[in-house]
Amino acid sequence: MTALLTLVQWLSPAFPTGAFAYSHGLERVIAAGDVTNAASFEAWLRNILHHGAGWQDAVLLRAALQPDADHDALDALARALQPSSERLQESAEQGAALARTVGALTRRPLPQRLLPVAAGEAATPLGLPPAQVAQLYLHSFAGNLCTIATRHVPLGQTEGQGSLSRLLPDIETLGSRAATSTLDDLGSCALAADLAAFQHETIDVRIFRT
Repeated sequence: MTALLTLVQWLSPAFPTGAFAYSHGLERVIAAGDVTNAASFEAWLRNILHHGAGWQDAVLLRAALQPDADHDALDALARALQPSSERLQESAEQGAALARTVGALTRRPLPQRLLPVAAGEAATPLGLPPAQVAQLYLHSFAGNLCTIATRHVPLGQTEGQGSLSRLLPDIETLGSRAATSTLDDLGSCALAADLAAFQHETIDVRIFRT
């Protein structure tokens, strides 16, 4: 239980990774009128979980949890897979913050890596089931975006939490699938979300960093 609670702490909004500052392009699609209510938000986020950064990060995280993982190579691969400079920034800055804080708490030398690789490397000594680690990681990712949608669509607190609740079966399924994945399962097809990230780089007024 201590190991599980430790991982929950590392992936919680209270942990200083600065996740609240990154919208993963959600700010842009809200401004464009593509996400206007709970249904459109859930469809957008569900696609990212299944076909975009959600699945891709879960596979990289699973690979980083392997006892013999080459974290340097995985980090290089994770960087090569980023579709835009903002996505790279988002993952790199959160990964660096996670590694820095976990390293200070555990007195382990954790290099700065992209977020899924940093999380996998940090979590390996906890000995938790890979599916559980992936599910909690995806829940943290989805929960942060639900918080942003709650404030900025705005969905309101009840609808925002309802959206997250309805996505829980997807998160459970994807985490279980990721636990048996290999790097051959990497792949992304969330083109609208990727284009939103490109467009977000050039808008004049921004609340979020991505």
